[in-house]
Amino acid sequence: MKSPKRTRVLIILLFLLTVAGAGAGVWLYGYSQALTQLDKQGRADLALASDRFAGEMRRHREIAVLLADHPLLANLAEGRQPGPAVTLLQETADRTGAMALIYTDTEGRILANAGDVALEPAESAYFRRAMNGALGTFFGRLGPDGRRVYAYAAPTFGDDGRVIGSLIALVDIAEVEWDWIGGQPPVFFTDADGRVFVSNRSELLNWRTSDMAAGLFPPDTEGDIIRMYRPYPDVWALNFGSYLPSRALHLSRPKPVIGMTGHVLVDVAPAKRVANLQAAFFAALCLAFGAVLLQLAERRRTLARDNALLESRVAERTAALSQSNTALRHEVVERKEAEAALKKAQAELVQAGKLSALGQMSAGISHELNQPLMAIQQFADNGAALLLRDKPKQAQDNMSRISALAARAARIIKNLRAFVRNENEPMSKVDLVNAIDAAVEMTQSRLTEEGATLDWQAPPTPVYVQGGEVRLGQVFVNLINNAADAMTGQSEKQIKIRIEAGARLAVTVRDTGPGITDPDKIFEPFYSTKEVGNEDGMGLGLSISYGLVQSFGGKITGVNAPDRGAVFTVELDPWQEEAAA
Repeated sequence: MKSPKRTRVLIILLFLLTVAGAGAGVWLYGYSQALTQLDKQGRADLALASDRFAGEMRRHREIAVLLADHPLLANLAEGRQPGPAVTLLQETADRTGAMALIYTDTEGRILANAGDVALEPAESAYFRRAMNGALGTFFGRLGPDGRRVYAYAAPTFGDDGRVIGSLIALVDIAEVEWDWIGGQPPVFFTDADGRVFVSNRSELLNWRTSDMAAGLFPPDTEGDIIRMYRPYPDVWALNFGSYLPSRALHLSRPKPVIGMTGHVLVDVAPAKRVANLQAAFFAALCLAFGAVLLQLAERRRTLARDNALLESRVAERTAALSQSNTALRHEVVERKEAEAALKKAQAELVQAGKLSALGQMSAGISHELNQPLMAIQQFADNGAALLLRDKPKQAQDNMSRISALAARAARIIKNLRAFVRNENEPMSKVDLVNAIDAAVEMTQSRLTEEGATLDWQAPPTPVYVQGGEVRLGQVFVNLINNAADAMTGQSEKQIKIRIEAGARLAVTVRDTGPGITDPDKIFEPFYSTKEVGNEDGMGLGLSISYGLVQSFGGKITGVNAPDRGAVFTVELDPWQEEAAA
């Protein structure tokens, strides 16, 4: 399997190869289009150069035609002296720039001439054509130095219409080229043999073309030096000459007027520059586009990698959270079970506390119950005796007392049943005064036994709080019993209970005992200042009371009084009818 880095490298290389191929295509297309424009321009330049050369030759032709009919020249055929004719020819040659002007008879003998040219035209084709009454033309090389000339032979007609002579005008091609040298573009004209006869580049003279192959061949060596440039056969690679382009578009066109073929070499460097510019622009555009795509692909790959990493992390975190949730659910279940066990233990502790308090109060309760029962028995006996003595009114009074004592005994038993009942009902509206009254009544016998006095001033109207009636009564029973235990052995035994109004209702239970040794531990379970093994308690009364008050949403505190003794305060929320609704 290929690595991602190797794949990216291969893609980049493939993209670069594609851009290079497309750039080459753009270059070829642009080069072809530019060559088309150069072809048009070259043909125009060739036509202009051909017209210029032909015009120059035409000028000399007209001179030859016009001068051939001059009377001074016609007189030469009649045997006149050539002096005036020579002067005419010389003046004309000087004015027209002709190389030479020669007048001959019909045998080709020179009768007058201007210019240093050795010419024997008798056997030449152009002369015979002139003798036939037509205009003869010739171009070629003359003399040992091979001077290139272009000649016109114009016939001279006599009065009878016969040809009596001819005027030959010779044009020095080098003089004609002189005005062309260095002109753009390079132009040359070849003769029927393909040899360069006229050109504005001297380097090309005497080179020759061939019908067998493209290019120019040197005049004195074998092989083509100017080769065609593939894949464009019309583009030649010159590679020589300071005034020739290294690559040129070759165009040619026959010029029947002058009997030559015109050629032009148009420099293709501008076309190459245009093609290079187009290909470079296309390549730069493709590379820029490719760079953008590469960057986008890299960013997408990075994003995909980050997403994959993020998803893996999310999966790991999800798995961890699932494990944590499972553990948390187990912990919740265990905690609920622990809370249920704790509640059960607290209920058992509360019940144990109740039984402990009931044990402490058992003697007093028995006394409280025995006392009304004995009084009931006494009043019943007295009532029977009074009825025998026919004293119904006194007997009725005894019955009333028996009823009151029975009601008192029933109330004591009711309080005991309520105290020992295991209460689980939710919080409700509880009369705080009744709860304290019940606690006072249940502990009254013990306080009497202990010789303690209770100062409880109940408000005239009910005071309602949120709580449980039985559990709240147990709190105050515990506090009163705890005060009685604390005052054991004290000379002054007094318990004071008060209800203080405020934002929260506060019930204070104050004793005249020795006070609290360690207030911070007073509500801890099994904390007791009594001796170990004492049958009066297990040290759970205040701890149970603390838990019960907390279950009401209240607060219980224990501090030492400023003078002496301890003060326990129970704060409870007053009953709110709106909240209950």
